[in-house]
Amino acid sequence: MINAPVLVLNQNYEPLNVCDIRRAFNLLGADKAELIARNHQVIHTPTLAIPAPSVIRLIYLVRRPRPRVKLSRREVFARDGHACQYCGAISRDLTIDHVMPKHRGGRHEWENLVAACRACNHRKGSKTLSEARMHLLREPRAPRADVRYLFGTYLSDDRNEPWRTFLFLDDSRAKRS
Repeated sequence: MINAPVLVLNQNYEPLNVCDIRRAFNLLGADKAELIARNHQVIHTPTLAIPAPSVIRLIYLVRRPRPRVKLSRREVFARDGHACQYCGAISRDLTIDHVMPKHRGGRHEWENLVAACRACNHRKGSKTLSEARMHLLREPRAPRADVRYLFGTYLSDDRNEPWRTFLFLDDSRAKRS
Protein backbone atom coordinates (compact mmCIF):
# COMPACT_ATOMS: atom_id res chain seq x y z
CA MET A 1 0.00 0.00 0.00
CA ILE A 2 2.85 2.39 0.79
CA ASN A 3 4.32 1.65 -2.67
CA ALA A 4 1.35 3.10 -4.59
CA PRO A 5 2.43 5.64 -7.25
CA VAL A 6 2.16 9.41 -6.69
CA LEU A 7 2.48 11.92 -9.54
CA VAL A 8 5.04 14.64 -8.79
CA LEU A 9 4.50 18.00 -10.48
CA ASN A 10 7.04 20.78 -10.79
CA GLN A 11 6.26 24.20 -9.33
CA ASN A 12 4.79 25.22 -12.70
CA TYR A 13 2.54 22.10 -12.75
CA GLU A 14 4.70 20.35 -15.34
CA PRO A 15 4.73 16.56 -14.71
CA LEU A 16 8.17 15.57 -13.40
CA ASN A 17 8.06 11.95 -12.34
CA VAL A 18 6.37 9.34 -10.18
CA CYS A 19 7.34 8.44 -6.63
CA ASP A 20 5.83 6.18 -3.96
CA ILE A 21 3.59 7.29 -1.08
CA ARG A 22 6.44 7.11 1.43
CA ARG A 23 8.56 9.58 -0.60
CA ALA A 24 5.51 11.82 -1.09
CA PHE A 25 4.90 11.93 2.69
CA ASN A 26 8.57 12.84 3.22
CA LEU A 27 8.29 15.72 0.73
CA LEU A 28 5.00 16.90 2.24
CA GLY A 29 6.34 16.66 5.81
CA ALA A 30 9.47 18.64 4.95
CA ASP A 31 7.33 21.38 3.34
CA LYS A 32 9.00 20.73 -0.01
CA ALA A 33 5.69 19.84 -1.69
CA GLU A 34 1.99 20.54 -1.37
CA LEU A 35 -0.92 18.13 -1.73
CA ILE A 36 -2.94 18.58 -4.91
CA ALA A 37 -5.10 15.43 -5.06
CA ARG A 38 -5.79 12.58 -2.67
CA ASN A 39 -5.66 8.86 -3.33
CA HIS A 40 -8.42 6.33 -2.66
CA GLN A 41 -6.29 4.77 0.10
CA VAL A 42 -6.04 5.72 3.76
CA ILE A 43 -2.81 5.31 5.71
CA HIS A 44 -3.44 4.36 9.35
CA THR A 45 -1.14 5.26 12.20
CA PRO A 46 -1.83 4.41 15.85
CA THR A 47 -3.61 7.75 16.32
CA LEU A 48 -4.44 9.04 12.83
CA ALA A 49 -6.03 8.04 9.55
CA ILE A 50 -4.40 10.02 6.73
CA PRO A 51 -5.70 10.03 3.14
CA ALA A 52 -2.85 9.03 0.83
CA PRO A 53 -1.66 11.53 -1.78
CA SER A 54 -2.19 10.91 -5.47
CA VAL A 55 -0.73 14.13 -6.91
CA ILE A 56 1.75 16.49 -5.23
CA ARG A 57 3.38 19.71 -6.44
CA LEU A 58 6.87 20.81 -5.52
CA ILE A 59 7.20 24.20 -3.83
CA TYR A 60 10.38 25.01 -5.74
CA LEU A 61 11.12 24.83 -9.47
CA VAL A 62 13.32 21.93 -10.58
CA ARG A 63 15.28 22.51 -13.77
CA ARG A 64 15.92 19.33 -15.69
CA PRO A 65 16.78 18.32 -19.24
CA ARG A 66 13.97 17.21 -21.50
CA PRO A 67 13.34 13.48 -21.20
CA ARG A 68 14.36 11.40 -24.21
CA VAL A 69 12.87 8.30 -25.75
CA LYS A 70 15.17 5.33 -25.23
CA LEU A 71 16.59 3.93 -28.43
CA SER A 72 15.23 0.43 -29.07
CA ARG A 73 13.92 -1.64 -31.96
CA ARG A 74 10.35 -1.20 -30.78
CA GLU A 75 10.69 2.58 -30.60
CA VAL A 76 12.28 2.79 -34.08
CA PHE A 77 9.39 0.77 -35.52
CA ALA A 78 6.85 2.94 -33.66
CA ARG A 79 8.51 6.15 -34.89
CA ASP A 80 8.42 4.89 -38.48
CA GLY A 81 4.81 3.66 -38.21
CA HIS A 82 5.81 0.02 -38.86
CA ALA A 83 6.50 0.99 -42.48
CA CYS A 84 9.60 0.47 -44.58
CA GLN A 85 11.31 3.83 -44.99
CA TYR A 86 12.48 2.93 -48.49
CA CYS A 87 9.39 1.48 -50.21
CA GLY A 88 6.61 2.36 -47.75
CA ALA A 89 5.39 -1.22 -47.22
CA ILE A 90 3.61 -1.64 -43.90
CA SER A 91 4.56 -4.86 -42.17
CA ARG A 92 5.20 -6.46 -38.80
CA ASP A 93 8.20 -8.30 -40.29
CA LEU A 94 10.67 -5.39 -40.46
CA THR A 95 14.38 -5.06 -39.84
CA ILE A 96 16.52 -2.18 -38.64
CA ASP A 97 18.79 -0.60 -41.24
CA HIS A 98 21.72 1.73 -40.66
CA VAL A 99 21.39 4.51 -43.26
CA MET A 100 25.17 5.01 -43.15
CA PRO A 101 26.57 1.50 -42.66
CA LYS A 102 28.37 0.88 -39.37
CA HIS A 103 31.58 -0.25 -41.06
CA ARG A 104 31.70 3.14 -42.80
CA GLY A 105 31.40 5.09 -39.58
CA GLY A 106 27.62 5.08 -39.19
CA ARG A 107 26.58 5.28 -35.57
CA HIS A 108 23.83 3.44 -33.69
CA GLU A 109 21.66 6.51 -33.07
CA TRP A 110 18.19 7.79 -33.94
CA GLU A 111 19.34 9.79 -36.97
CA ASN A 112 21.00 6.76 -38.58
CA LEU A 113 18.42 4.01 -37.95
CA VAL A 114 15.28 3.30 -39.98
CA ALA A 115 12.77 0.49 -40.30
CA ALA A 116 13.17 -1.46 -43.53
CA CYS A 117 11.47 -4.46 -45.07
CA ARG A 118 13.73 -7.45 -45.65
CA ALA A 119 13.80 -6.94 -49.42
CA CYS A 120 14.90 -3.28 -49.22
CA ASN A 121 17.41 -4.00 -46.47
CA HIS A 122 18.92 -6.80 -48.56
CA ARG A 123 18.95 -4.61 -51.70
CA LYS A 124 20.70 -1.76 -49.87
CA GLY A 125 23.10 -4.08 -48.09
CA SER A 126 26.22 -2.36 -46.80
CA LYS A 127 26.04 0.49 -49.32
CA THR A 128 25.23 4.13 -48.83
CA LEU A 129 21.92 5.49 -50.15
CA SER A 130 23.53 6.97 -53.26
CA GLU A 131 25.48 3.79 -54.03
CA ALA A 132 22.31 1.70 -53.71
CA ARG A 133 20.31 4.32 -55.68
CA MET A 134 17.68 4.41 -52.97
CA HIS A 135 16.12 7.26 -51.04
CA LEU A 136 14.35 7.63 -47.71
CA LEU A 137 10.68 8.51 -47.55
CA ARG A 138 11.32 10.45 -44.31
CA GLU A 139 14.49 11.70 -42.62
CA PRO A 140 15.06 9.80 -39.38
CA ARG A 141 14.90 11.94 -36.23
CA ALA A 142 14.73 11.26 -32.52
CA PRO A 143 11.08 11.27 -31.39
CA ARG A 144 9.94 13.52 -28.57
CA ALA A 145 9.12 11.92 -25.25
CA ASP A 146 5.44 12.79 -24.77
CA VAL A 147 3.28 12.37 -21.69
CA ARG A 148 1.87 9.05 -22.86
CA TYR A 149 5.39 7.67 -23.32
CA LEU A 150 6.51 8.84 -19.87
CA PHE A 151 3.40 8.04 -17.81
CA GLY A 152 1.32 5.71 -20.01
CA THR A 153 1.94 2.60 -17.90
CA TYR A 154 0.40 4.33 -14.89
CA LEU A 155 -2.65 5.62 -16.78
CA SER A 156 -4.00 2.12 -17.40
CA ASP A 157 -4.79 1.93 -13.66
CA ASP A 158 -8.18 3.56 -12.93
CA ARG A 159 -6.95 4.60 -9.48
CA ASN A 160 -4.68 7.13 -11.19
CA GLU A 161 -7.59 8.83 -12.99
CA PRO A 162 -6.96 12.19 -11.20
CA TRP A 163 -3.60 12.36 -13.00
CA ARG A 164 -5.26 12.86 -16.39
CA THR A 165 -6.03 16.52 -15.65
CA PHE A 166 -2.40 17.27 -14.76
CA LEU A 167 -1.06 15.31 -17.73
CA PHE A 168 -3.36 17.28 -20.05
CA LEU A 169 -5.27 14.14 -20.99
CA ASP A 170 -8.60 15.18 -19.48
CA ASP A 171 -11.35 14.05 -21.85
CA SER A 172 -13.93 16.43 -20.35
CA ARG A 173 -12.87 19.19 -22.78
CA ALA A 174 -13.65 16.91 -25.71
CA LYS A 175 -17.08 16.08 -24.24
CA ARG A 176 -18.02 19.78 -23.97
CA SER A 177 -17.26 20.52 -27.64
